[in-house]
Amino acid sequence: MDYSKMPNRSVACIDMMSFYASCMAAIHNLDVRAVPIAVVGNFKQPGSIVLAASPPMKKRFGVRSAVTRLYDIPSHPDIRLFEPKMAYFLEMSMSITRILHKYVPAEAIHVYSVDESFIDLTGTEKLWGDPAETVREIQKEIFETLSLPSTAGMGPNMLMSKLALDLEAKKQGFAKWRFEDVEKKLWPVSPLSEMWGIGGRTEKSLNAMGIYSVGDLAHTSLDILEKKFGVMGNQLYHHAWGIDLSRVDTPVPVGQVSYGKSQILMRDYNSIAEVKAVMLEMCEDVAKRARDASKTGRTITLGIQYSKNALGGGFQRSRTINEATNETMAIYAVCKELLSENYDARPVRQVSISITKLENEQSVQLSLFEKDNWREREIGKVMDRIRNKYGSTAVLRAISLTDAGTAIKRSALVGGHKG
Repeated sequence: MDYSKMPNRSVACIDMMSFYASCMAAIHNLDVRAVPIAVVGNFKQPGSIVLAASPPMKKRFGVRSAVTRLYDIPSHPDIRLFEPKMAYFLEMSMSITRILHKYVPAEAIHVYSVDESFIDLTGTEKLWGDPAETVREIQKEIFETLSLPSTAGMGPNMLMSKLALDLEAKKQGFAKWRFEDVEKKLWPVSPLSEMWGIGGRTEKSLNAMGIYSVGDLAHTSLDILEKKFGVMGNQLYHHAWGIDLSRVDTPVPVGQVSYGKSQILMRDYNSIAEVKAVMLEMCEDVAKRARDASKTGRTITLGIQYSKNALGGGFQRSRTINEATNETMAIYAVCKELLSENYDARPVRQVSISITKLENEQSVQLSLFEKDNWREREIGKVMDRIRNKYGSTAVLRAISLTDAGTAIKRSALVGGHKG
């Protein structure tokens, strides 16, 4: 690979260490690197998920974010448990961004998530000196100002900076990767899902082709990868060589490929009527997001996760319909069919719904045999305008007023958790 023709910039990816746990540690004057801390969604729900765990909590007690539940956390005098303060977390995130603005202009910052950002320091050498030292200075200021420890990766592009962060910096605080490091540091990576951008399903497909490491991927024919994965095959090949042409100021636009919602219920739902109630609320939310974007979907997917008290498990099933839709009741009708065909009457603890195979709404033709289609669409859009103006609970379906409904309770949350 001729790297001399590739952009070689000074890009950093800065990530806060156990962000939610670090924020709570800052409030209570604790050291997140020394104290076992867990942030739990809701103390009143024993099955509430752990949103964040400090490094000692992970190492000493095996508590993992998004996996461990409140009832799994051992009773120990050293452990500190906190409920989330989402509004505070968002304010801390904005404070981090304000610090970044001191070093680079707004167009050189890409906020990747609430606790992670890319910054392009190319051309700042005359102001701040060596970019690597500047990143360390930024980390120092964030810690001294906000009491938030961080890790950072640097590279010649966004991909390499992220890989340096995930694969090396999270162990030692800072790492810088160059193109010449690809063969030694990137190619040995296995399993493939350890690499940013490769999920479990793609990993299985690649394994079936005899590709088990990033080095294997780099030495697979580009034609073979494109034939198997299309455009994504081209991206996989070049990423395996550390090549990424996207820029922080003009990140590659990724089109929305689905609209979905997943919800861990606050209690076990023991009847099909209760499950249908929350399903309808979620269909309403998914359909509204699609309508707001003037999109419709042809494939509808329902996922059900059973309660741990019922030995867990569940199912995920999809159905493709003849005409793409963004109508709440049309999506709900398909979900009811999938539920009826697959539900085995065990208590439900998680529901997920999504629509994929998206099309532009304008491309959908109304059926001549369904005269009320246009009316249903107009009613949906009117309800959307009211909710957009006055809030998500301005117009509710009656089902939301029952014990099974969650829309009213969730409307008071920030990011799905207490503000």
